[in-house]
Amino acid sequence: MFSRGIIFLALVVFLGMPTALSADEWAGPVVKEIFSKNREHFVRITPGESLGETVGFSGAKIGKHGHAEFFRVQPDRGYRWDREIELQNPIAPVDFFVSNTGDLVTLDNWHNLGYGVVLALYHSDGKLVKSYRLADLFEKKELESFPVSISSIWWHKGPTYIDEDQKIFYMGYHDSPDYRELILNLADGSVRLCVSAPKYHCWTPSAKSN
Repeated sequence: MFSRGIIFLALVVFLGMPTALSADEWAGPVVKEIFSKNREHFVRITPGESLGETVGFSGAKIGKHGHAEFFRVQPDRGYRWDREIELQNPIAPVDFFVSNTGDLVTLDNWHNLGYGVVLALYHSDGKLVKSYRLADLFEKKELESFPVSISSIWWHKGPTYIDEDQKIFYMGYHDSPDYRELILNLADGSVRLCVSAPKYHCWTPSAKSN
């Protein structure tokens, strides 16, 4: 059970995964399933119960993290359950993506964009390949440039998707004219950051991921 402080949030009419309705008002977390583009895989994520690990709910229950169940299509076109894993998210990711090979990318944390593990890659065998916090990705100066609200660090805006070749996860995180993007390699979890101006170039974050 969640604490009394967020019961009213669960009453918000909501379809799909939790997203911020305004700067600091969130709908309650719900179970969600996402299919790969080729429909050969899907992942079901069930929210966890560790509200006490989220910013703003100190003293609340510490419990199980969110978990993901992996499913794979069978010759009869039905789906078979493969495995279940615990996620890095205390409650749930804000968004997640499944590749044509069954890899899972999770983005951000419910009620806490920018806090904790903001980006994680799990291969189809359930293994955590890489996970990143903001400090793993950005230098201090850039971290300090992101807008902050009571619940979140609003560190990205723009498109988020797995590319057509199903080899990278792409995310725009800064508006033009200095448009910036994050590219996650789905093979090994490595990240490159790229900027469009004054000349397009990319670099590898210097901080280490866990």
